Amino acid sequence: MLVCAALVAVLGGCSAATKVSQVARATAGNAVVPAPSAYLVDEVRPVAYVESASPLMVAQATSPAAQATPIAQATPVAQATPTGQSPPAADDLEDIYDPWESFNEKMFNFNVKLDRYVLKPAARVWRVVIPEPFQVMISNGFDNIRFAPRFANNVFQGKFEGAAREMSRFLINSTAGIGGLFDPAKDYWGIRPSNEDFGQTLGVWGSGPGPYLVLPLLPPMTVRDGIGMGVDMFMDPFGYYVGFFPARFAMKIGDTINDRALNYDLFQGVEETTIDLYSSVRHFYLKRREQQIKE
Repeated sequence: MLVCAALVAVLGGCSAATKVSQVARATAGNAVVPAPSAYLVDEVRPVAYVESASPLMVAQATSPAAQATPIAQATPVAQATPTGQSPPAADDLEDIYDPWESFNEKMFNFNVKLDRYVLKPAARVWRVVIPEPFQVMISNGFDNIRFAPRFANNVFQGKFEGAAREMSRFLINSTAGIGGLFDPAKDYWGIRPSNEDFGQTLGVWGSGPGPYLVLPLLPPMTVRDGIGMGVDMFMDPFGYYVGFFPARFAMKIGDTINDRALNYDLFQGVEETTIDLYSSVRHFYLKRREQQIKE
């Protein structure tokens, strides 16, 4: 708790510096960055590169069945301003803190290429080898074993209803769901996951987000959320049971490929419809995290 308090104090100081205008990038080429709700879905959990590498998947599809609106039917992340309309006013755009933008863009482009040339082909093969019903079962199983950090963060945030929901889901799915391979808690009782993490917990405790950061093989994040990801990993008792390496690492790769296969078509064409993909993903991510903390 002392360490967490120190982190809150340090990152809280960073929040005072989080005012860098996004107008220049978003208005270049008359681009419009619509409200993040364009890609929001009912049940949100990080997919693939929110837990591994793909910035395209930070829009976060529904798991386990990838029931989000297909990209062809959704509003593009950024689209050209219709003729005769002016670009958005400065007040409509989110202020951000991205002092490492040059580095971040390079890492973002690296992750995009990694998704295109490595993860997506692997997911294509996975779809051929593993039928979709089994992909859903695999995703359910991984989701079930991640119960502990979600439960703990609900408690840390004082969301005891969410903690009770997570406990109920774990007990029902671990028994009636055959070790979590099925999700009767949601399908029959309507008990949905709460999806809280330690990054959100730090935000609820008053910590500022700190600088925006993109690293290889990891999702876009802020410094606060990066710390939160590390704490969540160590709060997961399953990692101590099977070992973090190589068993947990191999399972992580399998989970990532499986999620990418489930959401294979979700972001098809997003690069072609987005004028400034880096800024759009950054805008969506920061806006979504802000909304999650407020909730």
